[in-house]
Amino acid sequence: MADPTTWLLVDDDEAFLQVLQRSLGRQGIGATVVRSGTDARQCLERRRFDHCVLDLNLAGESGLQLLPDLLALQPDLKVLVLTGYGSIATAVEAMRQGAVNYLCKPVTVGQLVTGFEPPGSAPALRPAPPSVEEMEWEHIQRVLNEHEGNVSATARALNMHRRTLQRKLQKHSQWRH
Repeated sequence: MADPTTWLLVDDDEAFLQVLQRSLGRQGIGATVVRSGTDARQCLERRRFDHCVLDLNLAGESGLQLLPDLLALQPDLKVLVLTGYGSIATAVEAMRQGAVNYLCKPVTVGQLVTGFEPPGSAPALRPAPPSVEEMEWEHIQRVLNEHEGNVSATARALNMHRRTLQRKLQKHSQWRH
């Protein structure tokens, strides 16, 4: 079993973090929780972790953009990306950027633990196709990632007014919780 101090959980959903931290604790795995990219970076600067569970969407901040920063701080960190809306495009991008696995919520503690073990295991995509809203969100996230989080450049690339894009990002953040 993992050292009780080596897991970092990065998610903006407070309730999810608390449940996950308690569930891991019952399995003998200790975890530190943070709710933002800034907090995750600061935590990795102060302390070493072996495992990181990273949410794809952190209140409008992209987990895909955060992933290279985390690995730059600790190159041997094993990062598993979690998302509420899995897609092949984001799974491929996460793996390309160094994630060891990509899983869709909801997940069990057992799935998380085994998700770190066999490197190169296939992403766990859900069986039902995504809704139009989810597909739009995934596309927005991909284009946002391509433009390094720049909302104005992303809006231009999507041929969308910047305020419209900001409203969509804000609405999705509220809707997800």
